[in-house]
Amino acid sequence: MNTFVIALLSVALSVAAQFALKAGMSDQGVRDALAQPYSLGNIVSVIANKYVVGGFLLYGLGAVVWLGVLSKWDVSKAYPLVGLGFALTVVVGLMVGEQVSLLRAGGVALICAGVFLVARS
Repeated sequence: MNTFVIALLSVALSVAAQFALKAGMSDQGVRDALAQPYSLGNIVSVIANKYVVGGFLLYGLGAVVWLGVLSKWDVSKAYPLVGLGFALTVVVGLMVGEQVSLLRAGGVALICAGVFLVARS
C-alpha cells in the first residue's frame, strides 16, 4: 500500500507541474515574448518565468518519487497509474474554472476503469 501512495504522490506532482506550466505560459510577459521572433532573450524570458521554473521543478521531483515506485513494482503495474493523472487534472481543472464536456468526462472515466482493472491484476 505504501508504494501505491508514493505512486499517487508522483502523479499529483505531475498534475501540479502541468498547472504551474500552464500558469507560466499564460503569463502576459511570456505571451509577449512568444509573440516576438524567436531570440535567446525571448527564450530565456519564457524559461525564467517563476511558474515555468516551478513546473519543471515539480516534474523533476515527481520523477525522483517515481523512481521509488519503479524500484518496487513492475512497470506494467506502475505505469497505468499515471492514467489517474487524467482524472486528477480534470478535477483540478474544474476547480480553476476549466470547462469539461461529458465526452471528456466519459473518456476519463474509461481511463480510471482501466487503471482499476490493471491494479486488480
